[in-house]
Amino acid sequence: MPRAFPCVVHVVSLQPSFLPRPSPDDQGDGDALRFCSTCAFGRACLGDGYDKQALEDLHCLVEHTAPLHAGDEVFRYGQPFNAIYAVRAGMVKTRRIDEQGREQILGFFLPGELVGLNGLYSSRYPCDAVALDTVTLCRFAFPALSVMATRLPAIQQTLLQLMSKDIVNAALLAGDYSADERLAAFLVNLSDRFAERGYSPTRLYLMMSRSDIANYLRLAPETVSRVLRRFQDEALIAVEKREVTLIALDRLQHLARCVLQS
Repeated sequence: MPRAFPCVVHVVSLQPSFLPRPSPDDQGDGDALRFCSTCAFGRACLGDGYDKQALEDLHCLVEHTAPLHAGDEVFRYGQPFNAIYAVRAGMVKTRRIDEQGREQILGFFLPGELVGLNGLYSSRYPCDAVALDTVTLCRFAFPALSVMATRLPAIQQTLLQLMSKDIVNAALLAGDYSADERLAAFLVNLSDRFAERGYSPTRLYLMMSRSDIANYLRLAPETVSRVLRRFQDEALIAVEKREVTLIALDRLQHLARCVLQS
């Protein structure tokens, strides 16, 4: 488990390489009344008219973890579920490893998104959560957070919405879709999530490897590379190392419509 220490400062987000990165002491873009734009609970500030003073108890629950580095684990499969984590900076992937040592990627989490909610049902984490680069997190002790949610409906609603979104995201790629449809849906979904965080919806910095993307999409790595090249040839995207520019987002959305129709 990552080492954590109590803290009540603002949430800070890690910008992709083509955007300014915050300094270690950056206090984010929040103010006296609102959380930062990437905070997982930011909408609760305004959803039921709460401001930061009304949510002081929520701040007291927050522990900011020490930085994790690529490959470090946030939590492991089978560990007791006692907290959820909001990504402050970097990107986290969740995975399962079977008895033969084969890895299955379950999802990727951006700044402002919550990791670990899927441990609520069994009271144990059903997967590993692993840092893809330098990652910092906000840790919320879940027993205390669940009690608070009964008093603050906006917090409860936020948790339920995020749990529902996790279920929808997990089901997106369960159908019999083509490689083109899967990759287009992956890029469009990331575009939407980047936009929600206040980033550009057309310039995506992919911290995950091509093999991780292929694993998540249930495709062979060479298939992902081939489809990316074809998307470039068709002027749908431009790729420069880990940066992907969506040149024709509307065409990608059309291609992904069957996957994302829900």
